Amino acid sequence: MRDVLEVLEFPKVRALLAERAKTPLGEELALALSPLPKEEAERRLALTQEALAYYPYTLPEAGALREAYRKAQEGARLSGPELLKAARVLEEALALKEELLALQNHLGQVAAGIGEHGAFLQRVKKTLDEEGSVRDEASPRLLSLRRELKPLRQQILDRLYALLDRHPEAVQDRFVTLRRERYCIPVRAGMAQKIPGILLDESESGATLFIEPLSVVKLNNRLQSLRFQEEEEVNRILRELSEALAQDEALPGTLRALALLDLIQAQAALARDLGLKKPQFGEGYELWEAFHPLIPNPVPNSFSLDEEKRLILISGPNMGGKTALLKTLGLAVLMAQAGLFVAAKRATLAWPDRVFADIGDEQSLQENLSTFAGHLQRLKEMLEGATARSLVLIDELGSGTDPEEGAALSQAILEALLEKGVKGLVTTHLSPLKAFAQGREGILNASMRFDLEALRPTYELLLGMPGRSYALAIARRLALPEAVLGRAESLLPEGGRLEALLAELEGERLRLKEERNRLQAELAQVEALRKQLAEREARFEEERLERLKALEEEIRKELLRVEAELKALREKARTQGKRDALRELLALRERYAKQAPPAPPLSGLAAGQMVEIASLRRSGKLLELRGEEALVQVGPVKMTVKAKELTPLKAPEAPKALGLKPKREVREVNLRGLTVEEALLEVDHALEEARSLGLATLRLLHGKGTGALRQAIREALRRDKRVETFADAPPHEGGHGVTVVVLKG
Repeated sequence: MRDVLEVLEFPKVRALLAERAKTPLGEELALALSPLPKEEAERRLALTQEALAYYPYTLPEAGALREAYRKAQEGARLSGPELLKAARVLEEALALKEELLALQNHLGQVAAGIGEHGAFLQRVKKTLDEEGSVRDEASPRLLSLRRELKPLRQQILDRLYALLDRHPEAVQDRFVTLRRERYCIPVRAGMAQKIPGILLDESESGATLFIEPLSVVKLNNRLQSLRFQEEEEVNRILRELSEALAQDEALPGTLRALALLDLIQAQAALARDLGLKKPQFGEGYELWEAFHPLIPNPVPNSFSLDEEKRLILISGPNMGGKTALLKTLGLAVLMAQAGLFVAAKRATLAWPDRVFADIGDEQSLQENLSTFAGHLQRLKEMLEGATARSLVLIDELGSGTDPEEGAALSQAILEALLEKGVKGLVTTHLSPLKAFAQGREGILNASMRFDLEALRPTYELLLGMPGRSYALAIARRLALPEAVLGRAESLLPEGGRLEALLAELEGERLRLKEERNRLQAELAQVEALRKQLAEREARFEEERLERLKALEEEIRKELLRVEAELKALREKARTQGKRDALRELLALRERYAKQAPPAPPLSGLAAGQMVEIASLRRSGKLLELRGEEALVQVGPVKMTVKAKELTPLKAPEAPKALGLKPKREVREVNLRGLTVEEALLEVDHALEEARSLGLATLRLLHGKGTGALRQAIREALRRDKRVETFADAPPHEGGHGVTVVVLKG
């Protein structure tokens, strides 16, 4: 059988992957990618997921490092820049390792394969400068040679410039140059006798001679000798560095780790660019909105294969997308087994022991087989090698031979595959196979939809319905003579009646689809109205809250103003007389009583009456109505409850008059949180106001605390002539935290 990777176009996927690699190492891994053991494939998928979340990380030029390592292992002496480049790549690799290890995930585990390389890096840093040249301090001998070279070179230059200055008429230009690695000066032709020496070169025109004066010959000789020794020492140092690189045992592991990190980022880039998703592995195949990753603007389709529906028989017109659907499933399986994300919005895939694919109609030239014989050869391999864990993809089953015999043979093959429990997709044009699959256990009819109005395929998979060939329908749309079409229909065999039934079923399906679209449109309108109502309700609520906030602010300001007026009245009572202040206080109360609208009774409720709290099954006295809430006193406890939970109780009969005087109003002053000085001032104001209003008693709420405030208040009360007596409130009314004051009459 032809290589299933080639049949399913997996090499094209590898090529797309290789295009996204950053280094030659990653590119080579991508081009060699193939299905992996399941555990490794799952690890690669996890790595790709992490790389997508962390994408992109910067990869060093691992190709340059590998090339330097290869040359060093072959015994070559690398140049200084080559060694420096290798060292910088290793430093970048170590930085990447540190970055990924911090993630503490699968990427970090791969990065852990990058070695340390400390010894080599230290030697390079000590030996080479930033340009890749060998430093003077690389060895004692090199340092000694260069210390002699520099002054010797300067000595030669000084002598030559002095000679140029003594014979300006003989020189062409005042400069010193090198010829044959020896220092010399330019002399005019015909003036060589002025400056005796060795002729090293002449200009192309012959007008200038380059002469090494005799006075620097020995110095040039010494300089040349030192240069040879320097070069020999530099080569020795570079050879040692090259050997150190070749002997670095951690370097192969570093290269492998960098190659895999490059491949993983390429897989992440491919997933991002093509919209691929991470697959899950399971028992069957379930693909949601799967598409062919190599087709531009593909149409997604959803389907599944399980124990009840092991084979899907796909029929329909040519060029309708049947073959692409087979490759979509096959590529998804191969890509998942290779650790790649797959072309689907969501995918659960089994792990087949083998993928069989009979797609295409190429002849087997090597075995001199016809197209049909080639198909049979591949089908034979499926029948012999497939197991219940295999995946089969068969294109155009039964084609290439007599339709009746082809249909019979194809049905027998399908029955054998069903008997084996194989899962897969099969395409066909044969009507008997559509009839065989209809209602048969383990196999499902399906088709690729065709737009008869536009005369073009839609590439949409329709499950549960076999497809039509559309030959007569297309002929009628193209206005062939009706007599010819009628005669063709009369000549149709049994399969032709099946085509007519399929046409009727398709018409019904289209009618139902239109009805569904209409209902969906109405549902969308209802949803739009619901959203409008929700938005309107939200706006109303926002306006209500804004108005409530404004009202609260207005009330707050009014309260502050009233408090200021009360404070002014207290001061006036203290300084100008209590009677006038009392009159103004009563006028103030009357004014605000007129401004405050009476609270409308809620369900017959009114302050002061006895009510029953339904949720607590307790009765109490209604103290105050606050809109939808109410303040109720149950025994010694005051609580706020929902007004709708209250039920009015009948008022008890009034006791007979016993000639007792009615109790006068009791005022309560909250002193908690005040300093002693502030509290005493408030007590003085309260006593004065209570006396002016003719109140008999006054309740001072000071709390228990440390008792300091209570003690200070009581000391002041003992000395106050307006106080008759005072005592703690009853336990159920505050106890030691409240002092009840009885005022003199």
